[in-house]
Amino acid sequence: MSLHTVDPSVDALVARAVAAGEIWAAASAADRVTVLGAVADALDAAGGELVPIALRETHLTEARLTGELKRTTFQLRLLARSAAAGEHLDVRIDHADPDWPMGAPRPDLRRTAVPLGPVIVFAASNFPFAFSVAGGDTASALAAGCPVLVKAHGGHPDLSDATARVVLEALEKAGAPDGLFALVHDAAQARAVLTHPDIKAGAFTGSIPAGRTLFDIAQNRAEPIPFYGELGSVNPVFVTERAAAARAAEIVDGFVTSFTLGAGQFCTKPGVLLAPEGSRITALLREAVLPEAVPLLNDRITEGHQHVREQLRAKAGVDVLTAGTSPQSPAPTVLVAGVEEVLGDLGGLLTECFGPTALVVTYRDEEQLLEVARRIDGQLTATLVAEADDEIAPRLAGLLARKAGRILWNQWPTGVSVTHAQQHGGPYPATTAPGTTSVGTAALARFVRAVAWQGFPQHLLPRELRDSTTTGVVRRIDGRITGEE
Repeated sequence: MSLHTVDPSVDALVARAVAAGEIWAAASAADRVTVLGAVADALDAAGGELVPIALRETHLTEARLTGELKRTTFQLRLLARSAAAGEHLDVRIDHADPDWPMGAPRPDLRRTAVPLGPVIVFAASNFPFAFSVAGGDTASALAAGCPVLVKAHGGHPDLSDATARVVLEALEKAGAPDGLFALVHDAAQARAVLTHPDIKAGAFTGSIPAGRTLFDIAQNRAEPIPFYGELGSVNPVFVTERAAAARAAEIVDGFVTSFTLGAGQFCTKPGVLLAPEGSRITALLREAVLPEAVPLLNDRITEGHQHVREQLRAKAGVDVLTAGTSPQSPAPTVLVAGVEEVLGDLGGLLTECFGPTALVVTYRDEEQLLEVARRIDGQLTATLVAEADDEIAPRLAGLLARKAGRILWNQWPTGVSVTHAQQHGGPYPATTAPGTTSVGTAALARFVRAVAWQGFPQHLLPRELRDSTTTGVVRRIDGRITGEE
């Protein structure tokens, strides 16, 4: 039984997206690069209008927002170029082989990927440009050949409208099909879009409860669809005894800078630091000068942060190591607990506190680091602060690779580079699709599906599958990888 509730406005919106998707999927790679480049250019040109709106609605700084807008347009261009290069198509061509050793002749088989179809993207609050209306999910879906409907985040509605206007005007001027992009604000309408039978995927960045609710809706449809949700992560940092002894001050400085960056409102904030009991790290943190408190993105995030922080402080064995003071905005705070308390209440203590709060966990034996690594939930990142010849490092790195999408060596996880090798994902509850990424060019693969063409004449094949064409796409032909210029 379908969960789709008939809504004439939603049906019309999705119908326009379906019609646009047929045209967009057939567009040449060069045309898509041109169109998305035009959108990026228009957003750059509109910075003087968009940034002041974002300042008013988010409390973020002008420098942060200006840099984020630049990242947004960079990833639009990068994803379009990568899609044109066919990175996400995984092209494979097997010519017919009468002597194929499996005992029967091999037919002519050619495999590529096609766009999924219309996608709904649920925008995030903490990156009002880069993970919002024209952010990475929108960019990767459009670049892969899919129409996009965006659910605006309630934390920056005016910015969402202004950004959507820029995008729509740029698309129209560039000759994109009508209906390729649309924005909705109403939550009920967005859920109706998610359940519409012609919607083929969803993408989300936000909290675990909201993301899980939407994921369950997507899976309970008559036709379940992929739902790429980025949910929650504490991004633990594991400090070995030798590293703590060698460079405690450096570790403390890096940790404070990272967990307070953006007032702790990054999904990659290191929310938990495991350090040796009695090391200088706890003493230095107790004396550390923490940044001044600043307003968080909105009242809902402020209330959520305060609620989770008070829950953590009320746990047995948890103390305040250091804290700032502020009568209005949440002040940076470092809590501390022993590893035994944490292992006894893993779900209660290793929980995301979105905002400027972090937990230091002290351990007595490095074997306890391994135990925590074995038992933690899925994470976006996990960091190993160690010396090159630490005996525990290989074992710990191996465990962390099974629990996180990105593991770091003596670096801090805040700051997610938009590049080809990036992996911004991880096992649940970090994401609902651990084999995918929402940042970097591999994100394109989320919005296509593989199709094999068997025995077709050359002129009916997609261009990248033909023998006599130069496509510029890397292809695997008869088991051998070939590149074309």
